[in-house]
Amino acid sequence: MSLSTIDFTVLLAYILFIIWWALKNGKTENSDDYFLAGRNLSWPMVGLSLFAASVSSSTLMGHSGEGFISGIAVFNYNWISVLVLAFFATFFLPFYIRSGIFTMPEFLERRFDGRSRTYFSFITIIGNVFLDAAATLYTGALIIKMIFPEAEIVWIIIGMAAVAGSYTIIGGLSSAINADMIQATILIIGSGLLFFFALKNIGGWETFVERFNDGFWLKLTRPLDDPTVPWLGMWVGIPILGFYFWANNQVMVQRVLSAKSVDHGRKGVLLVGFLYLLTIFIFIIPGLIARGIDLYGVENLPHKIISGSVLKQEYGINTDQVYPRLILELLPIGLIGIILSAMISALTSTLSATLSSVSTLFTMDFYSKIDKNASSKKKVRVGQITAVITLVIAVIWAPYIRDFDSLIAYYQEIVSYLAPPIVGTFFLGLFWKRANGTGAIIGLFSGLLVAATLMIMKYILNFELELHFLLLAPILLILSLIITVVVSLSTQPPSEEKIKDNTWTVQIWRDETKEMKGVVWYKNYRFQVVVLILACFGMYAAFF
Repeated sequence: MSLSTIDFTVLLAYILFIIWWALKNGKTENSDDYFLAGRNLSWPMVGLSLFAASVSSSTLMGHSGEGFISGIAVFNYNWISVLVLAFFATFFLPFYIRSGIFTMPEFLERRFDGRSRTYFSFITIIGNVFLDAAATLYTGALIIKMIFPEAEIVWIIIGMAAVAGSYTIIGGLSSAINADMIQATILIIGSGLLFFFALKNIGGWETFVERFNDGFWLKLTRPLDDPTVPWLGMWVGIPILGFYFWANNQVMVQRVLSAKSVDHGRKGVLLVGFLYLLTIFIFIIPGLIARGIDLYGVENLPHKIISGSVLKQEYGINTDQVYPRLILELLPIGLIGIILSAMISALTSTLSATLSSVSTLFTMDFYSKIDKNASSKKKVRVGQITAVITLVIAVIWAPYIRDFDSLIAYYQEIVSYLAPPIVGTFFLGLFWKRANGTGAIIGLFSGLLVAATLMIMKYILNFELELHFLLLAPILLILSLIITVVVSLSTQPPSEEKIKDNTWTVQIWRDETKEMKGVVWYKNYRFQVVVLILACFGMYAAFF
């Protein structure tokens, strides 16, 4: 597929502008500036940055690919996550911001001890490198490979890593967030344009609904044996993955920690919640439309759900390429460059967020303990070196991701093994005063042991578990919770210092209620939370 000179010029100009703009707004004076952008972000910056960082190129291509495979079922991850965001903003977020922490593992140390901090930091770094950075580079390479098929995918990955890492490594989180403001805007507008062009191509909304309204393509509630999102997994599995992604993941929470106040942090989180309700239209439905307009030119493609691996082997259809194919097939010259810029925006935003996360985690959770007298300037330098090493490892691993069924399957399944023990530890830490450090670390390691056993059985011994990973996640959560509770009750209770400012009480809710008595109703975050929840269930009802 060829790219016109105009589109190539638009794309190149965009990349150069983003690098210039990000470097222009970088801050590296001290560790607060470099790792948390000076803790001075307003709520629109927090919200748009969260959206840009969360919507990676793997999200765009993975969601549209799953739309092609099984319809809108993958949107269940997004609308359930919106409910998670509302819960996170209400209960967890104030503790994170008021504590003045740099990393999520640091919060575990304040509530439990250093063992939990070290464990979670290590697991997060591994996940950031192999799940986030590598997947982002791989999907970006697929886009470029379609435009320049003669290019080697390894060299494409290296080139993208150099571009995306340039401003983040030099300018830190401030550079990344200033770039995110522009990239989130381009991402929303660009994806919206693609949605309208795809809808026009199939004949409009009514034609689209008539084409796919036959029981499952446009249904969110799926049978218990559905391979994508069984209905029980939607309610008991996705919330666990969603909470890990939004409330425990350093990549996301780091932006929240940069807010100038609790109120700005909350409203930024709620903003991204409202934006996420749009993703069914701008990310997922275009993938389903691609099936209806015969994007791949495959005759007699069965009108039923077929796995990504079968589509690839029997029909020559790589569903990870649905989104870029739509761009190149449906859009006019000029707009292609803009929409491809949106995809590059998704790539660079997520990669820069991941690099910031890993550099912050390693510097604050590991290096700071080794060199306790390190200056802010030295910590910044260590963070920059860490980001470079992270890029190198991600570049090496990225090509291997092609062996998985689809990008969504790759990401969600691996996270479903790692997330439950971590989510359980955070919940017990905040809502149960009796939980202690020994219970937390044994619960975490027990969950990791079970998860590692399951992964070895599936990927090394080729023993297929007859249980969807969304149904496996709550089992792992319950197991780790039981172990943590039993061990905590069998050992010494935590000190008052660990409990006092790190656990939630009803009195906190009452005090907050008094503080908000003079706040205008539409500026009250609780009102905004209720509106978001109603909008969320309204969207679910529309596609029940």
